[in-house]
Amino acid sequence: MANHKSAIKRIRQEKKRALHNKYYAKTMRNAVRKLRAITDKEEAVKLYPTVQKMLDKLTKTNIIHKNKAANLKSKLAMHINKLG
Repeated sequence: MANHKSAIKRIRQEKKRALHNKYYAKTMRNAVRKLRAITDKEEAVKLYPTVQKMLDKLTKTNIIHKNKAANLKSKLAMHINKLG
């Protein structure tokens, strides 16, 4: 267990930050799932920019890795192109 006041505070901050990051990561995963479940191309094309923006924001704040975001965007774009 932590012996210093600063270490105890750091633990509190990390818990709070982890909870915050988990919320946004889960929201992103749900948005990706929702987009993958769509079978209508027009609807998917409308939703894609919002998901893409979300991925970029999470990458910028280091919640997800930039390569993971790039892979997800690429796969989602491929999914949308296959719809017809």
